[in-house]
Amino acid sequence: MLINNLNEKYNPLYFLAALGAGGLAVSFFMYPNFILDHTGTPLLTFDQIYPLLLGDNKLTAILLSGALIAIALLALLHFRLLFWNISEYRKFKKTDAYKALMNSNREISLMVIPLTLAMSVNVSFILGAVFVPSLWNVVEYLFPAAIVAFLAIGIYALKILGDYFSRIFIKGDFKFSENNNFTQMIAIFALTMIAVGLAAPGAMSHFKEVNAIGMFLSIFFLSIAMILTVIKMTIAFKSTLKHGVDKATSASLWMMIPILTLMGITFIRLAMGLHHGFEETLSKPSFFIITSVIISLQIFIGIIGYKVMKEVGYFRDHSKGSSANAGSFALICPGVAFFVFGMFFLVFGLVKNDLVTLMSPAFFVLLAPLVLVQLQTLRVFFRLLCKVTACGPCKVNLPA
Repeated sequence: MLINNLNEKYNPLYFLAALGAGGLAVSFFMYPNFILDHTGTPLLTFDQIYPLLLGDNKLTAILLSGALIAIALLALLHFRLLFWNISEYRKFKKTDAYKALMNSNREISLMVIPLTLAMSVNVSFILGAVFVPSLWNVVEYLFPAAIVAFLAIGIYALKILGDYFSRIFIKGDFKFSENNNFTQMIAIFALTMIAVGLAAPGAMSHFKEVNAIGMFLSIFFLSIAMILTVIKMTIAFKSTLKHGVDKATSASLWMMIPILTLMGITFIRLAMGLHHGFEETLSKPSFFIITSVIISLQIFIGIIGYKVMKEVGYFRDHSKGSSANAGSFALICPGVAFFVFGMFFLVFGLVKNDLVTLMSPAFFVLLAPLVLVQLQTLRVFFRLLCKVTACGPCKVNLPA
């Protein structure tokens, strides 16, 4: 049972719990979608899954069933946490703590709301694909609806950003001394999540108009995200180098990992959109370059972030200990993102370029570390979730 009526103790970053559950649901979809054949559709669908569940290959049926159960349960948890957050956020808006947040650097944390809502659309799309029979027969009607949904979320995100920048531009009250972390990158995270969602119809639709609209809107939000990345990274580095990283928010050092994943998938989807809608020649070697660059950056950021967080005792106190706070759920996004893009690197970068054979020993050797990251992320997620639920010995009082 989730703790209700937090009021002033609530923090919008609790939306990261719902985001993490949704991301984990998507991560389990990666296995069947990238390993099983789904010729004729860009995603694995119910009509391709159902025969495999009833087929003669019992191992495939068992593993596929396990993945589907994980997707369903984590998706349900995602929506449960989403509705809990929406309810608690409405109560929080009536408190003095909300007014204080809206006049501080932390106002940008509200971008976690459109970020999570965009994840909800992605999760819903996957649920429909794997659990609804013949959905792909009417998918062209769903693509415009998806564009409208992501655009509405995008407009909401731009409103939050507009209010935030208007305040700090007019009042000049941005506190650099409190910006010795990368939490401000949550804005870029949200914009890239919207961009990757809009790129999906751009990549998959067979109608050029839908294809072009999805791609343009994706590029629109991606372009804003890229400009803000330069700005936010610069001021975050300046404050962190001057004041030292803030221990309680040091998990934000990994924020660029999910951002890079979303940017990378967006680039891949835009390339696929140019191929399907504009008859552009698809260059498989370019996927090897793109995925290699991004996975390399993610590994580097992961190593640096891990070393810093270990040195300051973040894992000891905020992941395992009783000092966890709402921002601790930021640990989940990088783990999910690294696994997801690792699958893209493995399949789009290596398998499609005939560097590794699907289901070969080399494939499973490369897959193994990704699986370990996913399982560790899942374990940390439920450990943190336990801290915000009334579940006995692992319940702690989280600071807002």
